[in-house]
Amino acid sequence: MIGRLSGTLAAVQPPLLLVDVQGVGYEVLAPMTTIFELPQLGQAVQLHTHLAVSETAQTLYGFIRDADRQLFRTLIKVNGVGPKMALAILSGLDGTALSRCVAEDNVGALVKVPGVGKKTAERLIIELRDKLAPQFGDANDIPLMAAAAPKVDHAGEAESALAALGYKPTEATKMVAKASKEQPDADSATLIRLALKSMAPA
Repeated sequence: MIGRLSGTLAAVQPPLLLVDVQGVGYEVLAPMTTIFELPQLGQAVQLHTHLAVSETAQTLYGFIRDADRQLFRTLIKVNGVGPKMALAILSGLDGTALSRCVAEDNVGALVKVPGVGKKTAERLIIELRDKLAPQFGDANDIPLMAAAAPKVDHAGEAESALAALGYKPTEATKMVAKASKEQPDADSATLIRLALKSMAPA
């Protein structure tokens, strides 16, 4: 079991990260809440990891904080919620927002997450009600990733990242277009953040 990675951040292509650990590159899937807090490329990074093993793949998931990893592990124990859905949930809702959704029985906010239907949202609320402690701080001021190099298709990168999280291509395009109108000169990380924020509960 790989529980932690400490190395150099070699590449970021949301939700995929590449972490170089003494010459070995580890591919790690991370929620956007973690990606927004990553250092610049080439700098040291430490991730708390969870290894998911299936019949067809071994996938490593990474998180800046151990509390986020624990929340991920709590989510995948809910019937009908796999690692991919848990990743999408934690990309659209940080721990504080998810706790609020559960406390307020906010099914509407949860069904905005790709792949989460009404029955799954209701099951999440029931099963998480006694498991989520008020341990998550206010994450409204999450630092952004460093801006990408010039001449990058930021909108395209943002759409690809949202699609990788499970949003339909047409939905991702609309979300990014709306974010682009809000901040025309935004980089891909900012567009993703604005798009996800528009889907989060008020």
